Order: sequence, then C-alpha cells, then structure tokens
Amino acid sequence: MSARPAPRIGFSLEYIMWIFIRISGLFMILFALIGIAGAFWMEARIYFQSGEFVDIGALARWAFFPISSHVSSLVPDAAAWSHAWWQIMQYLMLFFAVTHGVNGLRQVIEDYVGGTWLRIMLRGVLFLLWMFFLLVGWQLIQGNIIT
Repeated sequence: MSARPAPRIGFSLEYIMWIFIRISGLFMILFALIGIAGAFWMEARIYFQSGEFVDIGALARWAFFPISSHVSSLVPDAAAWSHAWWQIMQYLMLFFAVTHGVNGLRQVIEDYVGGTWLRIMLRGVLFLLWMFFLLVGWQLIQGNIIT
C-alpha cells in the first residue's frame, strides 16, 4: 500500500474539510443542547397544563428528533415543535451530521484504499449515499415519510 501524498499548503479541499469537521462537531453539540433544553421546556409546559410528567424515552425522542409528524408519544400538543425554528434546526443538524459522517468515511477511503480506480468508485458511491441520506432526511423532516 502506497502512502498518499502530503496535502498542499494553503486552502485546499483537505484543509477546508478538516476545518468543517471541527466546526460541524461543535454545531452538533450545540444543536443537541438546544434540543435537550427545548424538550425540557416542553415537558415543563405539559406538566403545568396536565399535571403529568413525560417519560424519559419520549423526552429523549423530542429532544433529538422534534419532528411533529412522526414522533408519537404522550405529548398532547405537538404544535410547538412544528414551527419553522425547529425545522431549520433539524435541517441544519441533518446537513452537519450526514456531511460530518460522510467526510469521515471519505478520510478512511483516502487513507486506506490503495487503487486509484477503486478509490474513485468508492468516492462516487459515498457521494450517492450522502445524497440519499440527505434526501431521505429532508423528506422525513417535511413529514412526507410517516414512520
């Protein structure tokens, strides 16, 4: 197996993606914290309205997947999760998470796949997987896929 050449100094795709991995990781942590805080806020609203607590499983689903059309739980009022703020948060989280993961797989391909032809084919498959996951996630957030 031959070593890959050292990346060029300056702005290149490798450098930009290296920066993207760090920034997207921070944004995903931030979005997760915002989702958890929002779920606790919604749980507090439900408690004060009905006097019942939401179980921890439903709270976690609403914290990380606040898509009002596909999460069924004991939450009586899902309208607070269906406005544009949470949808934009989900689109950003989807883009950052899928691109972050695919870029990690791209790095593995670049580091460990030796053949040029095989590397090109795997990059193409990886691009198709990236598009597939973005499109399925987009449809799920839009509510066109009911699970």
